[in-house]
Amino acid sequence: MLVAGCAHGEPLVLDHVETRATGVDENHPAIRKVVAERADLVAYSLGDLRSAPLPPRGFDVIQLSFLLERVKHAELVFDRLLLALRPGGLVLVRVRDRGSAYGLLDRITPSWLRRLLWRVLVPPGTPGPLPRVYGPLASSDGLHAFCLSRGLMITDDERTTSGPARSRRLGAAAVALMSRLTHNRFPASHDEITMVIRKPQHHFARLI
Repeated sequence: MLVAGCAHGEPLVLDHVETRATGVDENHPAIRKVVAERADLVAYSLGDLRSAPLPPRGFDVIQLSFLLERVKHAELVFDRLLLALRPGGLVLVRVRDRGSAYGLLDRITPSWLRRLLWRVLVPPGTPGPLPRVYGPLASSDGLHAFCLSRGLMITDDERTTSGPARSRRLGAAAVALMSRLTHNRFPASHDEITMVIRKPQHHFARLI
């Protein structure tokens, strides 16, 4: 299994299946600290994800956790990861939705204020604040368009709430206020997009 976005120390637990996890992420001080403490990774690589040293078709599962919203050239990074996935393999995607009130608040908050509020709003030990880019791929429409253009099949698609700032009353109130100010164009009902994506077995499935 490839854990892309290994700053979030949430290993995938598969009953009755032995797993070997390799991690990749950006080279960021907060990420280095967390990854060095993870005991579930057999190896990891930090740096430019567009050229990460990954074996072609070397993984059965890719766990892509809260990475696409914080990296530049997210489409190129996702394509690079897909080359490392075997045909028929799965991508488990978790991404912060740029179209949610939480995502909008994260995007427009100045960097100095994010750093100031981080320790107040998020649970202790949460790595960050990490960069925020929120390109088109950090959205439902962006992910669906990407999968369609690559011949990938989305088997599950859900919306959930997991933003760490929601754990404090102030953060939850700010998200609700942002939703009201935008007349629910950016809803507070969710902040995370969760998808299960399958890479087709057939080489010409994209053409079919």
